[in-house]
Amino acid sequence: MAAKTVEMPQNARRVFINDIDKYTSKNIARFLDSCVVGASLVDPGEADVEEDDDRLHDEQPKLKGATFQIVGTVSSQTEEACSFIAEEYSNLKREDLLHHLMKCDVVIYDITQNADQIDEAQWAVSALYEEMDQFSGPKMFILVSTIMTWTMTKAADKDYPEIPFTEEHYRRRKAHPNFHDHIGLEKLVVKLGKTKSSQFSTYVVASGLQYGMGEHIFHLFFKMSWLGEVSQVPIFGDGSNIIPTIHISDLAGIIQNIIDHKPKSQYFVAVDDSKNTMEDIIKAVSLVLGPGKTQNVSKEEIYLTRDLTQTDIDSLLVNLRIEATYPKENFNIQWVSESGMVENIEQITEEYKQTRGLLPLRICILGPPAVGKSTIAERICKLYKLHHVKLKETITETLENLESCVGMEDEENDQSEAQEFLDTLKENMNQNGGRLDNQYVIRIMRDKLRTKPCMNQGFVLDGFPKTYEQAKELFTGDEEPEDLQSKHEKKIIPEFVFFVDATDVFLKTRVLNLPETVVEGTSYTPEQFLRRLASFRERNVEDETLLNYFEDLEIHPEHMEITSNDDSEYLLVIEKVCKKVGKPKNYGIVLEEVEEEERRQAEQQLKERAAQRAEAERREEEEAQQRDQRWGEWNHRLEEVRRQEYDLLESQSELLRNYLMKDVMPTLTQGLIECCRIRPDDPIDFLAEYLLKNNPEG
Repeated sequence: MAAKTVEMPQNARRVFINDIDKYTSKNIARFLDSCVVGASLVDPGEADVEEDDDRLHDEQPKLKGATFQIVGTVSSQTEEACSFIAEEYSNLKREDLLHHLMKCDVVIYDITQNADQIDEAQWAVSALYEEMDQFSGPKMFILVSTIMTWTMTKAADKDYPEIPFTEEHYRRRKAHPNFHDHIGLEKLVVKLGKTKSSQFSTYVVASGLQYGMGEHIFHLFFKMSWLGEVSQVPIFGDGSNIIPTIHISDLAGIIQNIIDHKPKSQYFVAVDDSKNTMEDIIKAVSLVLGPGKTQNVSKEEIYLTRDLTQTDIDSLLVNLRIEATYPKENFNIQWVSESGMVENIEQITEEYKQTRGLLPLRICILGPPAVGKSTIAERICKLYKLHHVKLKETITETLENLESCVGMEDEENDQSEAQEFLDTLKENMNQNGGRLDNQYVIRIMRDKLRTKPCMNQGFVLDGFPKTYEQAKELFTGDEEPEDLQSKHEKKIIPEFVFFVDATDVFLKTRVLNLPETVVEGTSYTPEQFLRRLASFRERNVEDETLLNYFEDLEIHPEHMEITSNDDSEYLLVIEKVCKKVGKPKNYGIVLEEVEEEERRQAEQQLKERAAQRAEAERREEEEAQQRDQRWGEWNHRLEEVRRQEYDLLESQSELLRNYLMKDVMPTLTQGLIECCRIRPDDPIDFLAEYLLKNNPEG
């Protein structure tokens, strides 16, 4: 189903790309959409001149659609539409897909991400080959494959195995056991392009592991470093394997050159100049984005990583020296990262953060003591996954880290410098009754804000700085070179400042109502609190207040008032903060948290169901007991009724028995005896006559 249709200018080229919603295809499509057809045929200088000449001719304005018109299939239909995609197709039958392919000048199939696309790509190139006579014009088929089809290739010279492979060796290449289907498709594509290349030309691009623009296969290490949840980023194995890589934009540039140049050669290797090992890459990522430390773990542990597919695992464990000689010698490529990932790691990490929207949020919460700054800060940190920076906790953390650093035997740590700073802090605290001079406070807080977690995710400054001078020293210190200093300033100055206030009467009442167990050992004793509150009010009526500092930087503080201890009051403040700050700029809820939440909900449901079952069983047992009790009572009453009936019958039958025994039974007995003695023919008649004759009253 086409998402949208755009009329194609006469000089535009229609390009089909499969799985256009996936990392590789999407970035190739975005790159080609920004290119002019034939732009790689001229030098950049000449192209600039031609563009200047075009601007002088109003009768032929340059159209965005006059470059490449991108169409393609998507693996799943989404509501998000890409501006660089003219048409999207999903769930097409093959005859319908062939109809769309026949309308395209260039067909690009990427099989580096989804091996399921190999079968479709094989069908597509074969179907186009069979329909070659029906083409309205020349067509081009480009297969984006992987250097994994080279991994088992034996070196031409055993004495010099370090000599890299090039495109010239492509006939000798041997694929990884899991990539036999890939190399089979490569051979088919090359074969079908030899028959009538002027009408149907085919090309294979063996791509190195792709990086840049948000990352794909290396995303695990970028994410792990950015989140900062591990102290050491793992290197699977010894990390000495050489990984051929290429920036995704450079891969797209090679494809652009193939489309423009229509070279005679059909097989190309797409890699940068680097010969980086896995250890080099992961160390660079960890140093710039994460904790700066790595740890070698067993190679088998990579199979326990849920974020990596089998294809990813095979690719990361590759050890291959290979060079892209033909593209470098014959193509006009505007390299983004020719020297490789490690050499351009600063640029690559910035691309990663910008592409994925992983931008730090820097928030400062200010206000008088006991107004609830920490309560608000904690909730904001939980909602946005930021780091809560409090002065007392930060000083304690710094002292602990220094003591830990001094006690560790690590060549990377400067123990003498850490020991010297630790001694200085302890001596200063002893001289000032447990407090630190302002210069050390500023240094500690600045170092905290410059840590990787705060620089990556962001932070909430809780009640600090307290004065104009502290803010000036913290954010515009003068101990560093000016260029480096300004670079750090921008990364630690808060973007949002919220001033939470309340009346003195409200604050005093709140503190006086605190339990003694809460107040004990804190600065909320009546004397200390009143002194702190008075000092705060005094600082905020001067000409140079803390809020004025942020106003001078055009960071306008938001003022909010607390009037009650009701929790809804703070919920309203949080709502205002969220409205001002916007959506979180991080990964959101990660898979582990989703699973933990689902597990917690499942356990809660099980508990509720168990409680319901227990309650149902209890009720059933009670009902059974009640039934048994009622049944017993009923049986008891029934027995009582039967006994009473029996007694009544007994009392009523006694007179009858007496009457029968006295007046009837003696005569009747004698009659029966006589009947038995005589044995008459009619005993009944005999007995009747006997009774009449011997009736006592007769």
